[in-house]
Amino acid sequence: MSNLRTPAALPKLTRADRCDRCSARALVRALFPAGELLFCGHHARAHEERLSEIGAILTFVAEG
Repeated sequence: MSNLRTPAALPKLTRADRCDRCSARALVRALFPAGELLFCGHHARAHEERLSEIGAILTFVAEG
C-alpha cells in the first residue's frame, strides 16, 4: 500500500508556495510516493512528460 496522499487531502497551494526549480509562484504539485515537488507553470510544462512517465500525480491550481 502506498503512503501517497490523495490530491483532495492535500493543502491548497498559496502565493507563498514556490517552484522548486526557479522560486517563481508554484502552480503545480507533483506527487511521488516519497514526497512532492512544486513547479511554476513554465517548469511544469517543461517536465510534464517525464513526470508522467515516472508516475508522478500532477495537480494544478488555477492562476489568479
